[in-house]
Amino acid sequence: MKTSPAALETLLRGAQIWRGRDTGRGVGPVGAGSAQARCSTGLQALDAMLPVPGWPESGLVEVLAPAAGLGELSLILPALAAITAADHPVLLVAPPHRPCAQAWQRAGVRLTQLHVLEARAHEACWAMEQALRAGCCGAVLGWPATPDDKTLRRLQVAAEHGRTLGFLFREASQACHASPAPLRLAVETTPAGTLLRVLKCRGRNPPARAIRLRASVLH
Repeated sequence: MKTSPAALETLLRGAQIWRGRDTGRGVGPVGAGSAQARCSTGLQALDAMLPVPGWPESGLVEVLAPAAGLGELSLILPALAAITAADHPVLLVAPPHRPCAQAWQRAGVRLTQLHVLEARAHEACWAMEQALRAGCCGAVLGWPATPDDKTLRRLQVAAEHGRTLGFLFREASQACHASPAPLRLAVETTPAGTLLRVLKCRGRNPPARAIRLRASVLH
């Protein structure tokens, strides 16, 4: 079927199309969970770096850090507070430490909507996939053992299918490996402090500069 130039131009102007040279704000491909942002990340500098300000409505977000307790949880607490305030449950799968109820409550998270699932390392990915696919949670956070490419793909597909926001916490060494996650963030420690870098954001070229992240140990 032959496509007319006018029809092609209309398609290219559509919100579902992103061209590599387009570094301005735009909406990523269908299924990227980028139709609307759920809420602000709480960091204006990070919001400004993303194709749509704030966390995606659904999909997988990877947070890579050299160790736990460098501020990676405080990064997403504003979103979790908003999600639980709207009476949507948040599930933690195999967290490395038992959450400190008082600290999470001070951050605005409604504890009645916070659920923790203890699982062995090899079971965490399966549990996280089921929760994402079910679509019964506002957000699912997971700390599984190092997943392979096939497992990462299944997690991303499950998040899209269930229209659920998933946060996957992994070791910083995994940054050199490709991932299907539409959004990848890296927490780095430097003599100047803790920095946050966007490694990948579907719909926009990742910015070269990093932003300062206030460290907060919340377990």
